[in-house]
Amino acid sequence: MTKNLLLNKNQTMKKLMYVLGAVLFGVVITAFTLSAATIKPTVTGPFEDVVSAIKQGDVSALSRYLDNTVEINMAGKSNSYSKAQAEIILKDFFAKNQVKSFELIHQVESSGGSRMGIANLGTTGGSYRTSFFLQKKGGSMVLNELRFESK
Repeated sequence: MTKNLLLNKNQTMKKLMYVLGAVLFGVVITAFTLSAATIKPTVTGPFEDVVSAIKQGDVSALSRYLDNTVEINMAGKSNSYSKAQAEIILKDFFAKNQVKSFELIHQVESSGGSRMGIANLGTTGGSYRTSFFLQKKGGSMVLNELRFESK
């Protein structure tokens, strides 16, 4: 009788191990499938880099794309600035307005390769409708206009 009881325990343990192995295998396959489905190819370029820089309030990353002269419009005042001046103005803006949220709401690409983006920018200093324009210049894209209009 004890021999039969021992055999039943062994068979039960084997069955339990098979079931646990099958469940674990199913979980691994499901996790792999879900993670593979959420992976999106990341295509980056100047436009995406500018979007990312604005989202983070990262003037250093943004300045890589600034044209030699940049038109900046803030609080209804528009002026053309040198790249160095534009960096100072943008550093000051983002120092006073830490980014809390960013939503790209519209983007356009012209047949000539220029790109424009319009976004809602939420900061600690207020909400702004932000637009930016990148233009092909030589073999690269340059940011030549930025607008921060209070909402």
